[in-house]
Amino acid sequence: MLWIGTETCALGPYRADLVETYWRWEQDPVLLVGYGRQGPESLEARTEGMAHQLRGANIRFTVYDLSSGEPVPAGVATLLPDHAVRTAEFVIMLAPEARGHGLGTQATRLTLDYAFHITNLRMVWLKVLAPNTAAVRAYEKAGFRTAGTLREAGYWLGRSCGEVVMDTLATEFTGPSVVGPLLTRP
Repeated sequence: MLWIGTETCALGPYRADLVETYWRWEQDPVLLVGYGRQGPESLEARTEGMAHQLRGANIRFTVYDLSSGEPVPAGVATLLPDHAVRTAEFVIMLAPEARGHGLGTQATRLTLDYAFHITNLRMVWLKVLAPNTAAVRAYEKAGFRTAGTLREAGYWLGRSCGEVVMDTLATEFTGPSVVGPLLTRP
């Protein structure tokens, strides 16, 4: 089941049957460095955490690559909402094989479309390690702007580094929206 998408990328439900796939992606050294995590997690711990995540209030999507014509799981996008102020933190993780093809930017835009037009958030923000320039560029292409830097808040390849805080507002989200046209179908 796919909720919203373009010709090459879609968002669908976060799925318990994909826990081993999500876990495999999370153990990728590039992802561990990008998130600033220092250690891998066991599959048993990840499986136990999955049950908690499925019951939680966060909004989670499986990102699908549609470029081959068939939906292939390629990542996870998450919104961590603060309903009191109608904002959310955004987190995305892509499979190693899905990186470098623009899928992250597309999935980010789809998640923002959902956040602003279905969840009715007014602002979405994220944190990214400053040396992760590929991620910063992808977020900028999706509509995020740099709000500031938390100095020495993270680690990159064993050295302390800044963590860039980026945000985007619902009023700044410019088309194309895939949600709007769903409402005007006959």
